[in-house]
Amino acid sequence: MFSITVRDHLMIAHSFRGEVFGPAQRLHGATFLVDATFRRAQLDDDGIVVDIGLATRELHAVVDELNYRNLDDEPDFRGVNTSTEYLAKVIADRLAARIAKGGLGEGAKDLAGITVTLHESHIAWASYERGL
Repeated sequence: MFSITVRDHLMIAHSFRGEVFGPAQRLHGATFLVDATFRRAQLDDDGIVVDIGLATRELHAVVDELNYRNLDDEPDFRGVNTSTEYLAKVIADRLAARIAKGGLGEGAKDLAGITVTLHESHIAWASYERGL
């Protein structure tokens, strides 16, 4: 399996419900490095997984929808704990929708899957992997 990864960053505010979250139940900020890895079994006719420039553009577009937002105020996240794991899935699903609409071009038709990883720090991160 071949893969390429592109990176962006995300800054949000949010709070959690549930005793397991301790002080994170209060409104707080989070900054994430966001990696999106695109996979395919065989390289395309140009010898690549996907156009890195297009992948970078599409990841940025998805991240920009969330950046500098208080997720507690966003209707899409009402009643949801926007954990790192959950946000990785949201970003992966939104990327998949953009891919389905042609955002990565014709060469992306044979992508097998994507993985989105959100790095909370240099010692902790979470990922979500999905097929396409």
